[in-house]
Amino acid sequence: MRKLLSLSIAGALIASSLVVAAHPATAATGQVVSVTARHTYPTRGDVDAALSADKFDPGTDRYGVRTYRLVYRTTDATGKPTTASGLVALPINDQRKLRTVSFGHGTSIYRGDAPSTSDDVFLTGPALTFASAGFAAVAPDYLGLGAGPGPHPWMDVPSETTASLDLLRAARVFARTEGRVLTRDVYASGFSQGASAALGLARALQAGADPWFRAAAVAPISGAYDFRRAEIPALFTPAVHPVLASAYTTYLLAAFDRLHDIYPTPGYVFRKPYVGLPELFDGTHTGQEVIEALPATIDDLLTPAGKAMLLHPAGRFAAALAEADSVCTNWAPRMPVRLYYSPGDEEAVNANTDSCHRALGAPKVDLGVNTSYNGFVHEGSEVLGVPAATRWFIELGN
Repeated sequence: MRKLLSLSIAGALIASSLVVAAHPATAATGQVVSVTARHTYPTRGDVDAALSADKFDPGTDRYGVRTYRLVYRTTDATGKPTTASGLVALPINDQRKLRTVSFGHGTSIYRGDAPSTSDDVFLTGPALTFASAGFAAVAPDYLGLGAGPGPHPWMDVPSETTASLDLLRAARVFARTEGRVLTRDVYASGFSQGASAALGLARALQAGADPWFRAAAVAPISGAYDFRRAEIPALFTPAVHPVLASAYTTYLLAAFDRLHDIYPTPGYVFRKPYVGLPELFDGTHTGQEVIEALPATIDDLLTPAGKAMLLHPAGRFAAALAEADSVCTNWAPRMPVRLYYSPGDEEAVNANTDSCHRALGAPKVDLGVNTSYNGFVHEGSEVLGVPAATRWFIELGN
């Protein structure tokens, strides 16, 4: 329980057209700044042990894995140069050419809770799974998390896309130093927040955002693809755990105001004594600190004006939500897509997947329910979804 308190919002509880195009490659974006060796799992058995300890199915494991943290150049949410970090995992085998999987992680509050800076297998397990199956795996930390400067622009699809794309570029350069070649095919996946990031990356690759990489398939898991019509209304119902509703609402309003200036003052949307809550979502505070500061319900959190703003968004807030929700609208994938979900998700409610299914026409895949990880259906869907996506990607490549 305490381990999860520092991992994510849910873990903390239990212990324009709006088609986004990634920026074109330049001499700076994707440039490697530094490489730090993280961990070596010499054999398949070592990977099996690591994954099994955190409830992941090791059934697709074939090889040992080496992992690295890459710091690389990218752009921030306003288009200015910055750096970001991410995890790269390579199989220990004699295969020179590798197909790549890009995996976007779920919501984190604390900057250290990112794939390249954490030893928690919930964050590193997806990359280990894909790499042990024979893929090169990349897992962006996103802006403002891991070793990148903050704060993190939560649910900002354009910067998730550029951070993901520039990590692919950096990984391709790094792989050459290891005697490996990343082929053009990129399989995109991600969990929760990362599900939107995966769709954003696939859309950008399909639009030609990079001259080398192309999207081979996309397999998002349990995403919040429709904030305006599915997720936000559910926050005010028992469908979302009440403390989680307070946490996600605060993160959404704080991050969107920071980037889009959606309310005049915190006191306009947050009741006393919660006016200072947005300051805790700056990447320097742990999940434990955030949960202890949150009210028990969203009604205790918001002023009448704040509630009205969420339920009836307008102006810059409406535009920002439409941008976040655009990952399932305004484009037609030309690659295979599967939308993975678990019934009864108490964080990214299933209405999100239903909405994306209607918009894209992509099949939904019921993963079943696994609450053995920490008692939550949502987190359990990553544990179920990563092995399922791995098997599908292997099948597509055969």
